[in-house]
Amino acid sequence: MRKFDYPELDECVYREELPNGLHVAVIPRKGFTKSLAYFVTDYGSIHRDFSLDGKDYHAPAGVAHFLEHKMFDLPGRDVSAEFAALGASTNAFTSYDMTAYYFSTTGNFQKCLRLLLEFVSTPYFTDESVEKERGIIDQEIGMDLDTPDSAVFQNLTEAMYENHPVRVPVLGNEESIREITPQVLYDCHRAFYTPGNMILCVIGDVDPETVSHIAREVLGDERKSVGVKKNIWQEAMTCPKAYTEDAMEVAMPMFDLAFKCEPLGKGSAAIREEMVADLAAEALFGESSQLYLKLYEEGVIDTSFGGGFETVDGCAMLLCSGDSEEPETIRNGILDQARRLCEGGIPEESFLRMKRSALGRRIRNLDSFDATCFRVCAYHFADFDYFRFPEVYRSIEAGEILDFLNRVVTPERCSLSVIKPLEKENAQ
Repeated sequence: MRKFDYPELDECVYREELPNGLHVAVIPRKGFTKSLAYFVTDYGSIHRDFSLDGKDYHAPAGVAHFLEHKMFDLPGRDVSAEFAALGASTNAFTSYDMTAYYFSTTGNFQKCLRLLLEFVSTPYFTDESVEKERGIIDQEIGMDLDTPDSAVFQNLTEAMYENHPVRVPVLGNEESIREITPQVLYDCHRAFYTPGNMILCVIGDVDPETVSHIAREVLGDERKSVGVKKNIWQEAMTCPKAYTEDAMEVAMPMFDLAFKCEPLGKGSAAIREEMVADLAAEALFGESSQLYLKLYEEGVIDTSFGGGFETVDGCAMLLCSGDSEEPETIRNGILDQARRLCEGGIPEESFLRMKRSALGRRIRNLDSFDATCFRVCAYHFADFDYFRFPEVYRSIEAGEILDFLNRVVTPERCSLSVIKPLEKENAQ
């Protein structure tokens, strides 16, 4: 394995691409008793159209999440119970553009790693087990529909996007999951759960060469075909709907407000744009910004307010959310503040302080094993070495932030989603 040193962060990473195409990253943390391993595929809920070995496929909405649930089934075995018997905890999640399986442990690391690699790479689906899982996911979909936090964001994406599948819930819906069969799951697993589409990231007091050896032993050296995603989502930068409203059982109105951004793509230029956008969010409505302090003092926002830059394969948005009786006031305030910043600029002292603060947050997040593994994996799929973030932040200039605000924070790119209390809805 090749060692990469990052003296500024006091970090090093051992990396290797195995003959089967799997990327392995090991982050040593000497003296720590806890070890964590992430086994992640570059495949999420939005990747429904793909080709494999010359054949085209269209998967139902929710299949990536359904597949995540089913991977814990092995013939006559309970994977979660096996991890527990080894003294480890395990879990998984599906996002719009990736699916991750992971465990943490303070002992039996090698056995846990073998089990992780084995169960994620071993598809086993029957008609009976798929039907049983359908009932479980049906309940999960129902709970999600009744959750205001989920509903307000779902309404937002539907208002902002006409074609991109981010407007479809990760879980799918009651109709789409009925289209999922064992064969659909086998097809998607064969396309995307192949080593060449995955990364194994390990952090802890572990031997990098041992991790690499176990991965080759369990997964083999054969390089298999990877599904080719058909990301054919054409989107204008204007939002189809500027405002959407619903009513649910909430104590006070809650909102999600976003500005539509160009998709980032991959590589260093894309990551630079992400970090510019992150700083733009801080300048515009971060806790130390003039707008935040003004709205807070006026009682328009409270401590629930926050936001940042969100990116998904093929789309991106500058997003803020919270509880407020006056979400339209927040929207207008953000538009006005962006205009003032673009006209007057950002004072040099404020800009440097903002960069130091953002960089400091990223460095502090390296203390979290979970956050570090997640970001190493996500940035790998974006063709960027995450540990290079300090040099990117240092090179960003204030003019880039102003250019971003001038281009993005406009009424045409804005959409506001509000959930109001039921009683207020009924009283009108």
